[in-house]
Amino acid sequence: MAYILAEPTYSSSPQPCAEPVSSGQPPRLLDALRSQIRLRNFSIRTEQAYADWVKRFILFHGKRHPKDMGAVELEAFLSYLATQRNVSAGTQNQARSALLFLYRHVLNTQLPWLADVVKAKASQHLPVVLTHREVKALLDELGGTHLLVASLLYGTGMRLLEGLRLRIKDIDFERRELIVRCGKGAKDRVTVLPENLVFALQQQVALVRAQHIQDLNSGLGEVWLPHALAQKYPRAAKASGWQFVFPSPSISVDPRSGVQRRHHLTEQTIQRAVAGAARRARIDKPCSPHVLRHSFATHMLQAGYDIRTVQELLGHADVKTTQIYTHVMNRGGRGVLSPFDKL
Repeated sequence: MAYILAEPTYSSSPQPCAEPVSSGQPPRLLDALRSQIRLRNFSIRTEQAYADWVKRFILFHGKRHPKDMGAVELEAFLSYLATQRNVSAGTQNQARSALLFLYRHVLNTQLPWLADVVKAKASQHLPVVLTHREVKALLDELGGTHLLVASLLYGTGMRLLEGLRLRIKDIDFERRELIVRCGKGAKDRVTVLPENLVFALQQQVALVRAQHIQDLNSGLGEVWLPHALAQKYPRAAKASGWQFVFPSPSISVDPRSGVQRRHHLTEQTIQRAVAGAARRARIDKPCSPHVLRHSFATHMLQAGYDIRTVQELLGHADVKTTQIYTHVMNRGGRGVLSPFDKL
């Protein structure tokens, strides 16, 4: 099937749901791309990233249609990203995945060169880990919801998005555990609920329930549900248990369906808060919300917990991923005695 190459444009807002195409006209390339992504149930972030890389690829080659290009043009674009834009290996591989998806699933191009496109080798870096004193100093500079989110990330080892996507129904106060739904790799897992956060979380849940009642009285109160749960359980979207624990202060419009909903806090909100707290605490290490996850894993291992236990709490598919934290523990500091100290 031929696809119309629409004029590539950039926008800071998410792309809306594609308009139906008349039967006598081929679909636009990017509309077809989004349809194939949604067919495979990829996240909206993946959809936005893939569409953006396809736009950049087309613009880089003078708005030529991808069906008229091949391995040479694809490798030239990836080389440009690496040599002139100095992007990381992860960014380069994301661009590669987006373009291979375009050729395989949208243009239905099954050519030998697809498998030969070189994949960038990712660098192995040791994670940044805060000491107990630095974690306390960081948290002391935060307050309100920002403090609760950051404390939860450090206390549970969750990723930032996993914490922000936490729903009321997935907190078990009696068993002192949290259920992380659709984590990395679309896997669920159970992690610990810190005793010192129980009261603060109970207060947060009470505030969310009160706000949800106000939304319902205003004719709103619906929350986004994953997959086809909205069709299977029509009332679940307005049930209090499905509400996000950390909801956004404002109502937003779903970029795919156009429905008005209250989503969760944005990642940027917490990232800016943590970065600002690190500056005020005079922490010189690069500090982001993900550093709290690294610190959780390292401090758990230092406390004597089994590496398999830490692996399950973090949701790592392979224990080799968790072993990186043993390198952080054993190198330098109190882990190794320098021969200079014996002089």
